[in-house]
Amino acid sequence: MDITSPSFKENATRAIGDKSLQKALGNVERGFIYKRAKAVAAVPAFETLRDAARDIKNHTLAHLDLYLEAYADKVAATGGHVHFAETAADARDIVLDICRRVEAKTVTKGKSMITEEIALNDHLEKNGITTVETDLGEYIIQLRGEHPSHIIAPAVHLNKEQIEADFRRVHDKLPPERNLDEPVALLGEARAVLRERFLAADVGITGANFLVAETGTSIIVTNEGNGDLTQILPRVHIVVASIEKVVPTLEDASAILRVLARSATGQEMSVYTTLSTGAKRSGDPDGPDEYHVVLLDNGRSAMLGTPFEDMLRCIRCGACMNHCPVYQVVGGHAYGWVYPGPMGSVLTPTLIGVDKAGHLPNASTFCGRCESVCPMRIPLPKMMRHWRENAFARHLTPPSERSGLGVWKFLARRPALYALATGIAVRAMALLKPKGGRFRTLPFASGWTRHRDLPAPEGRTFQAMWKDRKAGK
Repeated sequence: MDITSPSFKENATRAIGDKSLQKALGNVERGFIYKRAKAVAAVPAFETLRDAARDIKNHTLAHLDLYLEAYADKVAATGGHVHFAETAADARDIVLDICRRVEAKTVTKGKSMITEEIALNDHLEKNGITTVETDLGEYIIQLRGEHPSHIIAPAVHLNKEQIEADFRRVHDKLPPERNLDEPVALLGEARAVLRERFLAADVGITGANFLVAETGTSIIVTNEGNGDLTQILPRVHIVVASIEKVVPTLEDASAILRVLARSATGQEMSVYTTLSTGAKRSGDPDGPDEYHVVLLDNGRSAMLGTPFEDMLRCIRCGACMNHCPVYQVVGGHAYGWVYPGPMGSVLTPTLIGVDKAGHLPNASTFCGRCESVCPMRIPLPKMMRHWRENAFARHLTPPSERSGLGVWKFLARRPALYALATGIAVRAMALLKPKGGRFRTLPFASGWTRHRDLPAPEGRTFQAMWKDRKAGK
């Protein structure tokens, strides 16, 4: 996947001007925010559940090496194989080696952001292995040659008319006069096409929402059942997951599941919660002959003990982006890599470098909605501030911004001079106030007035009014 995070501003400008995208993004509020609020309101103990989920992950991260070792031992004991991958390239090569050894020609995949992160599809395709996404949203964007714009709703940026056009273009062996006006018709057509792919697949690849150290189990949550077919029909099942997905026990996984679906889709539980432990055993009616888990680090262990460790609690529910006013306007592709929204604004600089993703922590109003709805209580605004500070310290911010902050710092450290300067500025702006009381252009403020008016100040400065209040005037 090409990284376009350095062009976030240009990406965002194009997104705002895209009428089809703006229409589709209206579904985010209707489809997620109200449903989450209703689901959370139905659970009086939801805040207590959030605390419990946070504490489970904090405990796990504090002892991550021990739980990863315990998990690997349990997988081996149940007939599976664990492969540790330090980098994305390592993970890709491990998966490819398994596919080559079993002479796989077709691979089916469940929805997985980790495989997007390591660009697994492209790697397999370049090596002659056909890869088919089976999640409906992922299947749709695969037909379009795109990448997910949301971590749980990959095709949220599209409308029904666009999807219908793609189905007619790609499913060209079906009758052209067929009726695809209703969403259920699109779903039925995708199901019929994908069923053949499920039956032909040699290898099935899924991600994992949780890896359970107690039992060596991988857990996925889906609403379509495609994950189950991906796991049980092919000869080989490969789980690709990052190291922070491990939890100590099944009880811990159950506790976090109680906040996951409610935060993600407003459901009490996802339609399917599937647990996989090892390969097919004697007497099992179905299941893979081989079970592999590829555990990816790719920068996660380096986050431990840093200001960004809390990000490793993320359970990929998408609540932060659903509620983010920036994401709601620009969509996911503007962020330029795998992870969009507030969680991406923190995680992406960690994984690909703040030099490439330094714009993303600035894509925030700091309204705090992301942190307020995060089921794992991740302090996203705080970590975005850390990245801003990091970018500034490394001189990655524009010279004009640095010089402006230098002037502000000079004044802020001299309260009397600051009060004098702001007082003069307020009086001057009041005298020059245009008709209507709003400036459409203003020196040194073009970054603001280029896109919106600036209200003229009324009365005195805040410091002056505060001084009078303290004096009892």
